[in-house]
Amino acid sequence: MRNMIRVLLLGSGQMGSGIARLLLNKQGVELVGVYGRRAERAGMDVGTAIGLDRELGITLDADLEALIDHAQPDVAIQATCSRIKDAMAEISTLVDHGVSVISIAEQMAYPVTASPAIAEQIHWHAHSNGVAVLGTGVNPGFVLDLLVITLSAACSDIRSITASRINDLSPYGPSVLNTQGVGLTPDAFREGVAQGTVVGHLGFAESIRMIAGTLGWHIEHIEEQREPIIAGVRRETAQVTVEPGQVAGCLHSAIAYRAGEPVITLIHPQQVRPELEGEATGDSIEIDGTPPVRLAGSPEIAGGEATMALVVNMIPQVLNAVPGLHSMADLPVPHAMLGDLRNHLVGARS
Repeated sequence: MRNMIRVLLLGSGQMGSGIARLLLNKQGVELVGVYGRRAERAGMDVGTAIGLDRELGITLDADLEALIDHAQPDVAIQATCSRIKDAMAEISTLVDHGVSVISIAEQMAYPVTASPAIAEQIHWHAHSNGVAVLGTGVNPGFVLDLLVITLSAACSDIRSITASRINDLSPYGPSVLNTQGVGLTPDAFREGVAQGTVVGHLGFAESIRMIAGTLGWHIEHIEEQREPIIAGVRRETAQVTVEPGQVAGCLHSAIAYRAGEPVITLIHPQQVRPELEGEATGDSIEIDGTPPVRLAGSPEIAGGEATMALVVNMIPQVLNAVPGLHSMADLPVPHAMLGDLRNHLVGARS
């Protein structure tokens, strides 16, 4: 049996902590270090930082280069940001040291969308250093793009695609709730949209470009719309209380046009406690094609848990990949990696 897969984690927030806990319970991988951007937390034991009742003997480090040199990781998981411009420096440092990278930054799911220049730079940098870089997550990266692409294999022709994801924001913290405008008045919500503080879902453009690029469609333009979801009853979570008349979330949609016709429509209402007003969470995909395809399920695939699972399950896929920048559509069909992750590496014994 080959050596343990050495994993470096970037980020110790809600997502980073969950990924760390999952790694600690997986066979064949070793968490060798955790990087945190907040210098004031440097030196804290990772067990304490991620909410365990024990220390791990690994401390948070705010010096990424020194940590890489000390930890000697095979692969790094980046859970520190959402945008490619914020992810670039960390990815570049990791690639310089010959470390493959899995990022949950939403714009990294299909980075040529936000910045073709940065995407090309990452690709050739990774290629020349012999490592792979991947962006993934439940959405973008899976539900509203990869699942759509996979279902399209049953069609000989496609006229249009509509996919939606209705989810509950209750498990999320203040930073996510703020970006959805939760707790605002409707007027303040619309002002936040205009000012860019209420963003809704980050990743529609990436999902659309991933789908279109895989199918061979040229998208002329994308129209996005953000509307407030107004609470009709009191909605309360551990993080926020929304009174009737206040904003419970954001109804965000995007429509992509090809040859003047709408061909991809993605709809993502995000809100706290939707069940209090009779709305069930769930994911659905409808392909108007030959033959038509429809897949729907409720409740929604749990966002946080699914993203954590995806990044860990993709570790062998990334280590097996040819060097360069990849999307989820480029790699073999993802699946749960059960048992020892080393058994899923190329050349491993069965």
